[in-house]
Amino acid sequence: MKHPVDAHVGKRIRHRRWMVGMTQQQLAEKVGIKFQQIQKYETGMNRVSASRLWDIAASLGVAIAFFFEGLDEAKASTAPVEGDILADKEALDLVRTYYAIPEEQRRRLFDLARVLSDVA
Repeated sequence: MKHPVDAHVGKRIRHRRWMVGMTQQQLAEKVGIKFQQIQKYETGMNRVSASRLWDIAASLGVAIAFFFEGLDEAKASTAPVEGDILADKEALDLVRTYYAIPEEQRRRLFDLARVLSDVA
């Protein structure tokens, strides 16, 4: 049975990998393992060792703490990890595309989205 922390860390690995546009194969090559192992980490089926998490963080350009963001003690000890919006590939593509927009235009788009969501 997966531990909620392992599942959370795996989701965060997958989200960051998608955000930077990297495949499982590319991440595996950077870390020096097989892509199947990345799959197991991302699903939480295999626990990521500290040294491997260090390598993954360096390959994805984040601090190790990134993988634990959004995890509170109650979730870590008892409750299963809940799905989040970034588990959806379309949502991740939208976020990635959003950040590719120049900052000034992105700000205007954000303001528009906020107005539209207030109306709905």
